[in-house]
Amino acid sequence: MTHAAVAKARKLGPVFAARARKWDVERTYCWDNIADLVDAGIMGMTIPEELGGLGASYLNVTEVIEEIAKVCTLTARVVVEANMGGISAVMAYGTKAQKAFCAPIVLAGDKPAICITEPNAGSAATEMQTTAQRRGGTYVINGTKHWITGGGVSKLHLIFARVLDDDGSGLGIGGFIVHVDPLAGIEPKGFSVLGRERTMGLCGMPETTLKFEDLVVDAAMALIPPSGFKRGFADLMNAYNSQRVGAGTIAMGVAAGAFEHAKRYLTERQQFGRPLAEFQGLQWMVADMDTQLHAARLMLHEAARSRGPNNSQFPDMTMAARAKLFASEMAIKVVSDSLQMFGARGYGDQEPLERMYRDVRMFTIGGGTGQVLRTQIAGSVLGIKTPQARDGYARAATKSKEVKS
Repeated sequence: MTHAAVAKARKLGPVFAARARKWDVERTYCWDNIADLVDAGIMGMTIPEELGGLGASYLNVTEVIEEIAKVCTLTARVVVEANMGGISAVMAYGTKAQKAFCAPIVLAGDKPAICITEPNAGSAATEMQTTAQRRGGTYVINGTKHWITGGGVSKLHLIFARVLDDDGSGLGIGGFIVHVDPLAGIEPKGFSVLGRERTMGLCGMPETTLKFEDLVVDAAMALIPPSGFKRGFADLMNAYNSQRVGAGTIAMGVAAGAFEHAKRYLTERQQFGRPLAEFQGLQWMVADMDTQLHAARLMLHEAARSRGPNNSQFPDMTMAARAKLFASEMAIKVVSDSLQMFGARGYGDQEPLERMYRDVRMFTIGGGTGQVLRTQIAGSVLGIKTPQARDGYARAATKSKEVKS
């Protein structure tokens, strides 16, 4: 299964490479590529076989993502979200009905959108203001989400909100599955897609603002982890561990693709009567790039394997953070050095390097900035909580004393 999926991804490589510039220049979504992904069985690979998927492991998926990211960052990002993002949370915590509802939509080509970020709640996700108040057998959602990847093209949305009981008392933070499909006449009242950001890279992927005004969601669509709403937010955020492995793999794949272009150019291009590959300064750059790529790939595969037997859990948080941090920062350097080897030609659009450079820059930001990841890793290494609120350490210390007493 693994080798077959990777082989299919490689076969699609030239097709996706030929279209990549179109999505970037026209800032359009890669619908043609998604149709090919569906035909190849790459959408929803991690969905269990009994629900129509392949039951693939995260390691299987990372190998596929790398191949696709070498030629088209946008398409690789769709593959991550269709295997390792919100859908992984649904498969882990959803009811049988929720899983049965979401699986065919993803298998048919949907990239679910995780709706967490808000205008005033980015890295500090717990400061979100969107609410979901219980009203009998429904929840009524009000609020605004910002920088939602896939807003306007995604059909499934996992909306995170502060959950309120019928009387307005807080119950914690939960996730709610909302289905939107205008072409099928499914347009929930109170769900609006507002402005789209004009981004530096990944130009074909819409990053939008979503507004919810008395959006009514059936209680059956509330995604409630085993810990319940009160402590369940941490469980739901574990889905980000898988997404971070995916994001890091995209960055590494883009770098690997840029590196392949650079190696080709070093053997083709001649200066001073000999190929560029014969210059020691460039050889040392190649050695560093190869070493960094190899290290990133090993870290990402280690994190992917940490999911456990039979896909029983999400990847280890520290391994995922470490791998994503290293891979995303490494990728910027490797793509930049690859572009440098092309000189002015790399700076222009005759080669895909300038697009790859713009695309890869996003991965030290989205899905956890490098700084947030360093804080998480440090906390794990030191065995301490690392709250970032002004009085966070004081509160953590007080809570610790209360527990001991």
